Amino acid sequence: MRITRAWLGAALLMLPTLLVAMDTTALLLALPRLSADLGAGNVEQLWISDGYGFMVAGLVITMGTLGDRIGRRRLLIIGAAAFAALSLVAAFAVDPLMLIVVRALLGVAGATLAPSTLALITNLFRDDRQRGKAIAIWATCQFTGGALGPVLAGLLLQHFWWGSVFLAAVPAMVLLVLAGPVVLPEFRGDHGGPLDLGGVGLSLVAVLATVYGIKRLTVASEPVAPTVAIVGGAVFGVLFVRRQLRLETPLLDLRLFRSRPFTAVIIALVFAGVAMAGTGLLVTQYLQNVLGHSPVASAVLFAPMGLGVAAGTMTAPVLTRWMRQTTAIAGGLAGSALGGLLLVTVGGAGALPLVMTGIAVLALGTGPLFALGTGLVLGAVPPERAGSAASMSETGNYLGGSLGFALLGVVAAAVYRSGAHGTSDSLAGAVAASRHLPAGQGAELLHTAREAFTASLHVTGLVAAGIFTALAVLVLTMRPATRTTPAVLPEYEAAG
Repeated sequence: MRITRAWLGAALLMLPTLLVAMDTTALLLALPRLSADLGAGNVEQLWISDGYGFMVAGLVITMGTLGDRIGRRRLLIIGAAAFAALSLVAAFAVDPLMLIVVRALLGVAGATLAPSTLALITNLFRDDRQRGKAIAIWATCQFTGGALGPVLAGLLLQHFWWGSVFLAAVPAMVLLVLAGPVVLPEFRGDHGGPLDLGGVGLSLVAVLATVYGIKRLTVASEPVAPTVAIVGGAVFGVLFVRRQLRLETPLLDLRLFRSRPFTAVIIALVFAGVAMAGTGLLVTQYLQNVLGHSPVASAVLFAPMGLGVAAGTMTAPVLTRWMRQTTAIAGGLAGSALGGLLLVTVGGAGALPLVMTGIAVLALGTGPLFALGTGLVLGAVPPERAGSAASMSETGNYLGGSLGFALLGVVAAAVYRSGAHGTSDSLAGAVAASRHLPAGQGAELLHTAREAFTASLHVTGLVAAGIFTALAVLVLTMRPATRTTPAVLPEYEAAG
């Protein structure tokens, strides 16, 4: 009976995880229409699309620790209620500024969800195997939602206005608010003392400045401002680390990094995010501007990447019946390296099958890392620190994605410019310029641009393969995770 009730609670946690992930990626497809309706300029579009992610990245550390202190269920319910209300407001926004502000507030609410749901899973399941399955399903919901988001947006936008994209997550949030107090346990750690507000401010500024600088570095014509933001973020990050190491009850317990498994998995999550975001950026542009597919069709063709991760996370617990967790993770990363190498061969008449196979294999191999690796991170800490550990995992994912767009984006841009021989600065620019040229000149420009972009995709696939290979070696060198204190979980009860 207790197991059945635990899985009922887990199912409740999975639904908002799935739909919030869908909501995040669905906005990308809705952005052109809502921008036209609201009259949003380029800068305003940037803040509408990125404001949510910035706030989540900046506050997930704080929210993970706050949940450990005030109660994970309480924080989750508050965040879900706020997310539902703000989604309603966003759906009926009347101007760009209103939507930018609401999206930022949605990020604050969203930052409560991932660390709280993941940490609560550790309280719902005492058995390591059951907990591993639940974490795998949780990770599957995240990546499946991300893959299905653009597809959902395409269907909604065919029949409704752009605001319907924001409303998709409301029913799940309402269900969580109503059913959460009944089926979810409450848990809080024994941390004493007030919340480190100085640490909250330092961590927020450090992450926001770093992520903003990295994102702007890929699109800014002048690199000075983004570089200053990154350096400033690093300075505030150093101040944050020094402050946390001096406090008796820090906002983020950096002593967790003394655990080799914990450190290795966090590093792997960051750099796997780099490789996946970089290849995803190039592949989506390749599908649209080289192969000529529409945005909706490209979203459907790109779905194997998200679904591949989902499949990998679901099968990961099965692998542990025949091999150690570290072996399964390293083997999966080696498979991801093979997927990156497949992208190096893309070209000619068989380009589309190769692209889809490459991203599917690359994504499938990361599944054990996201499922089992997350379990290792939580298993390396006592239950009362699960929220803090979960927030580190989520921050690693966000930073990895941002770094991937920036670093591999810069590499791809350099390769493109070299192959284009000065005819254009970007593939999108070449496509736009070709429309205003005579047919012959336009075709020649497009041919040169597409060949140059294909070369940049090849280099990106090769870099991704190198990253995954290095991570596989790193994971194989780490010792099995051990808890720093006995893993004694509280009795399961739906505390009121």
